Amino acid sequence: MSMSPVARTGRQIALAGAAALTATLALAAPAAAHAEVEADTPQALAENVTLTFVSEAESASAGFTQMRVVLPDGIAFGDVTLTEAPKGWKLKATDGGYTVAGPALKAGVDAEHKIKVRQLPDAKEIAFKTIETYSDGEISRWIELPGGDTEPKQPAPVLKLKAAAPGATAVSPSPTESEAASPTESEAASPTPSATESNTAATGSDTDDKAAERDSSSAGLGIAGVVVALLAVGGGAWWLVKRRASASSS
Repeated sequence: MSMSPVARTGRQIALAGAAALTATLALAAPAAAHAEVEADTPQALAENVTLTFVSEAESASAGFTQMRVVLPDGIAFGDVTLTEAPKGWKLKATDGGYTVAGPALKAGVDAEHKIKVRQLPDAKEIAFKTIETYSDGEISRWIELPGGDTEPKQPAPVLKLKAAAPGATAVSPSPTESEAASPTESEAASPTPSATESNTAATGSDTDDKAAERDSSSAGLGIAGVVVALLAVGGGAWWLVKRRASASSS
């Protein structure tokens, strides 16, 4: 049974109206904010790679003041250098990663910063959990990892990596904060004397002092003996001279 022209026209108007309503609702709905990461060389074991992090603003009344990024296994804070960030923002180490923070951005302005990484790990993909802080104290956590059948509502930025280049090897790891805070070689080579060593040194000093006293006493006795001997010789000579004089007088 064919549809009458009036019915056909009515149906077309209804479909067009539904399509227009759908488009209007789609435009009216706010875009979901998210955090992303990109690399200029997204390849495993690549060296001196620049990573760009972008956090989309989702507040109409407050601006970003801080980004905290958790570094994946294989990247230490010592491997990271801040190359670009909003004016006045500084890089600081945290437990497991770093923060880049500074004066609040204007409301609605996305936060972007770049770091240079010494070397990417040998992996297929790496995640950078990101926690955003706004000037009004609001915190947005993009820390959920993909997995299972349900898509995460606030996924962590994930960087997919190509296979490592032939012959690429991992460079020696950078020292951790605890290693950097350990004593230097010169300090290790000059340890503080132990109590036993101090006592030994003190005992040795006392022994040296007593030996010096004995040497001084011996020297004094020797000098006294020489004086007595000289007196004896002098007395004997005087007696001999006097006796000869008496004999000459007789």
